[in-house]
Amino acid sequence: MISWVGIDISKSNLVVWVQPQGEGFDLPNTSEGFVELIERLSQYEVDRVLLEATGGYECKVMAALQGANFKVLRINPRRARAFAVAMGKNAKTDPIDAAVLADFAEVLHASRDKIISPEREALRELIQLHEQFVQQRDDNKRRLQQVQLPAVTVAIKGLVHYLQVQIKQLDKTIHQSMHELDAEKAERLISVKGIGTVATASLLVYLPELGALDRREVAALAGIAPYNDDSGNHSGKRQIYGGRARVRRALYMSCWVVIRHQPDFKARYDALRERGKSAKVALIACMRILLIRLNAMLRDGTEWR
Repeated sequence: MISWVGIDISKSNLVVWVQPQGEGFDLPNTSEGFVELIERLSQYEVDRVLLEATGGYECKVMAALQGANFKVLRINPRRARAFAVAMGKNAKTDPIDAAVLADFAEVLHASRDKIISPEREALRELIQLHEQFVQQRDDNKRRLQQVQLPAVTVAIKGLVHYLQVQIKQLDKTIHQSMHELDAEKAERLISVKGIGTVATASLLVYLPELGALDRREVAALAGIAPYNDDSGNHSGKRQIYGGRARVRRALYMSCWVVIRHQPDFKARYDALRERGKSAKVALIACMRILLIRLNAMLRDGTEWR
């Protein structure tokens, strides 16, 4: 009998539920707990294990399960909660959440979901640390405009300098790590004027499906595809919705550089502005075209055109 497994994860515990057997158990979120989890799940014919992203507490158990050849998928907690509400399960406890994940694992269409490799997880950690350092650096630069005490100014300038040094070192480490993950794809992306090291690494980490989807699918996955809002005689304004915010963030600044340096993108942006579109709408339209072209370049194995 094929089984589906949901695991609700916290800092200290794993709450596991197996469907259709309707069996559940708790284990510690430790290496010893992972060994027992694998032993117990090996008693079933498990098709898929589903868990939520929980701020990193799920990473080690994911790696352990994948090392034991289980198919493991990680989803956004909002998707799991929306599924629970749709199924009429409004109560929320750890066992209920695990059971919902097991039910969701059975119906989830996951043909394109990627197995998360150790190389990708390592690059993800580097990218997230880079984002944190950049945020801290920029926050402290803004504080410099407000402080008055000389000692505080010196301390903040020292911190900004330290963060800048760390960011440059991280850039080098990220460049090496992304080539270890997928050197060919990394070289093709970084060859595009405007797509730098961090943007390339972010696309590899947060959009691993890039190059394997069609134009509509990749735009929707990134959250830059306009959706209709029509009902009956009502014809609403199309707008983007959902998708992966980190992908949009990576594309945002890159697209500004592309618009400045590539005439066809600049012409497209200017034409949209002349038609009365706001700067944000025009930029998102250019981001969508940029992503579609990057996707086609990787899919077809061609150079940037």
